[in-house]
Amino acid sequence: MTDPFRDRRKIDPSRGKQLGDGTPNDNDRVEIGPTQLAFAEWAAAGLDLPNLERMREFRWKRLTQAIVDRGYGGLLMFDPLNIRYATDSTNMQLWNTHNPFRALLLCADGYMVIWDYKNSPFLSTFNPLVREQRSGADLFYFDRGDKVDVAADVFSNEVRRLIAEHSGGNMRLAVDKIMLKGLRALEAQGFEVMEGEEVTEKTRAIKGPDEILAMRCASHACESAVGAMEGFARANMGNGTCSEDDIWAVLHAENIKRGGEWIETRLLATGPRTNPWFQECGPRITQRNEILSFDTDLIGSYGICIDMSRSWWVGEEKPRPDMIYAMQHAHEHIMTNMQMLKPGVMIPELSANTHVLDAKYQAQKYGCLMHGVGLCDEWPLVAYPDQAVEGAYDYPLEPGMVLCVEALVSEAGSDFSIKLEDQVLITEDGFENLTKYPFDPVLMGQA
Repeated sequence: MTDPFRDRRKIDPSRGKQLGDGTPNDNDRVEIGPTQLAFAEWAAAGLDLPNLERMREFRWKRLTQAIVDRGYGGLLMFDPLNIRYATDSTNMQLWNTHNPFRALLLCADGYMVIWDYKNSPFLSTFNPLVREQRSGADLFYFDRGDKVDVAADVFSNEVRRLIAEHSGGNMRLAVDKIMLKGLRALEAQGFEVMEGEEVTEKTRAIKGPDEILAMRCASHACESAVGAMEGFARANMGNGTCSEDDIWAVLHAENIKRGGEWIETRLLATGPRTNPWFQECGPRITQRNEILSFDTDLIGSYGICIDMSRSWWVGEEKPRPDMIYAMQHAHEHIMTNMQMLKPGVMIPELSANTHVLDAKYQAQKYGCLMHGVGLCDEWPLVAYPDQAVEGAYDYPLEPGMVLCVEALVSEAGSDFSIKLEDQVLITEDGFENLTKYPFDPVLMGQA
């Protein structure tokens, strides 16, 4: 007889002390990560797992080199996704985005110190690249009241001492996002505050080999979750009770089941609510024989963002000819634009040479042609020609970049929109489309 109270902490004791990604084979580990379901699905798909120790070292070295190359004494990060990149550690990520209690200083010699929530310094100790855990970077009003300036002075003094010890007193300090009192305190210490987002965005833009493996795994997990959502939508839309929220909830649940983390938006809409685009999902009761369009914006396994979009026709009737044409036009848009992607192509060239949407779709086209992606939507942004700002993105594509190729085909005053998006890796000699999820054959006019 099976004992229901036996110790189930080990994922698979027969397979040793480590999982295939180099992390402890223990469900009690501190760092969050993929679940048994995700590992099983990736094994069945024949996917290679990343080595997280190598991935962490790659990121740390890239950031450190970026600091040295710019002649800075260090990089001070508050953005939770930059901290995740540098340390692979998390702490209440969404809450931290609007209550910045975490900070990380990376000195020019590679020495890293994290300031974390005072009761959770242990959350980054699994990573030996983080040399110290401290607290006291919470410089927001809710947490400090009218004495924020006192806390900011203490914190900035600690930063100054660390820079003196590990960066030879180089007072050129890059900072990504900081509260006003913190900025003033650093400047009072004599720091020349530099643009930290330029450092982190360009560093994060190039993915290393293990990051690419992690993205492949995350993409597979996301598409498995999308498949579950599609199955639910096709089975339940039009039953009199199924809302947009019910459908979207499936994607959230399936993401979490595989060790994913959150979803950045609520971009799912059905029927006439798809136009104009950017109406977020809500309590609308869905109908049969209408379009469902969505954009995942999903932070999945390993904290990797998988940003794909699809439009589905749900129902027994055939979609209208104008719907089929719009779907085919959107598909042509992303597939044609994808062909431009290869190393050495300048970003403004992508804008200038884009596939041109029909005139009736121009007013409501998407906000960008393409954008980078990694731990979230990232640098660079590739604008449509009429939205491009000269000199903003005069950089070439490089191997290891990942771009999301977008299409929104939506006519003002119409009752539907088509949203498509694929995630594409820049390789040594071209590109690889990482998104494998099929396009709806009915909307494509193929069935």
